[in-house]
Amino acid sequence: MSLGSQIAWDDTVLPFQLDRSDIRGRVARLDAVLDGVLQQHNYPPVIEALVAEAVLLTALIGQMVDLRWKLSLQIRGDGPARLIATDYYGPGENGEPAKIRAYASYDEDRLDPAGDPFAQIGKGFFAVLIDQGQGMEPYQGITPIAGGSLSTCAETYFAQSEQLPTRFAVTFANLRTEAGRLSWRGGGVMLQHMPKASPFMASDAAKREGELLNAGAIVDGEEEENWNRATILLASVEPGELLGPEVQPPDLLVRLFHEESPRVYDAQPVAFGCPCSADRVRNSLSMYSAKDIGHMTTPDGRVTADCQFCGAHYEFDPKTLGFEAEDASGAAD
Repeated sequence: MSLGSQIAWDDTVLPFQLDRSDIRGRVARLDAVLDGVLQQHNYPPVIEALVAEAVLLTALIGQMVDLRWKLSLQIRGDGPARLIATDYYGPGENGEPAKIRAYASYDEDRLDPAGDPFAQIGKGFFAVLIDQGQGMEPYQGITPIAGGSLSTCAETYFAQSEQLPTRFAVTFANLRTEAGRLSWRGGGVMLQHMPKASPFMASDAAKREGELLNAGAIVDGEEEENWNRATILLASVEPGELLGPEVQPPDLLVRLFHEESPRVYDAQPVAFGCPCSADRVRNSLSMYSAKDIGHMTTPDGRVTADCQFCGAHYEFDPKTLGFEAEDASGAAD
């Protein structure tokens, strides 16, 4: 499959609602965003797969947060894939793109190159964190690593922490463009049952200590029938339909859910972006003493720092750093 340099609906998240089923959802298409995240690093394929899936989930989940909020996913395990971290920065104003960044920490010597990417995580947790800004208490929800994929972990999180039946279908690929270069591309759909004014409380039996909730413990009767019908329809989606470009998101929704009365809203543009800066790094070092800064100083008399997300490299005069800085106005190189 060959791709042009830019395709309609690339790097967007399209919200929609299925009026007949009382279900909301989002369709994501990521091109430059996913390519920007993965091209910053030389990850092994099994790590690339985990990061790509996490970025798609972040785009789908993040679209629900308000302006200027930050949503993060953290996947931590005791396996060779120690950490997958993503951030979604809500747009500053309506119409502006949201920003996404991601990185992974792993033990390359312990990786199984031919193994299942999800198995590289081992035992651990899947966390969703929301920062609403200064003066607001951050939110954090955690669920165990289980179920065979990051998508299943996210579904379990919403069932367990939010009591919202949720289903994801995501795919990604490194495809060759018309210019001959390889470029990452991903797509996904998220379905979620609309919350009630009085949230449905799962039965006591379903909430036994140590038992993870699923959609069957949250909906019943007609709601369950509607939910099952919608998820069966979603399961029929083909990878090529998720990736595009032949099928555009509105057409995909009609193809999958035409009997559910799909209604679309304005698409949210997304972009790869990292807010790191020399000032942010300087501020993060402001807690250290001159002695501590001395230990960080290289033999040639500089303090260096690299952003794990975007790879930006910063160098500082040690005299400008820490709470005992001699010249706090010094600029970074």
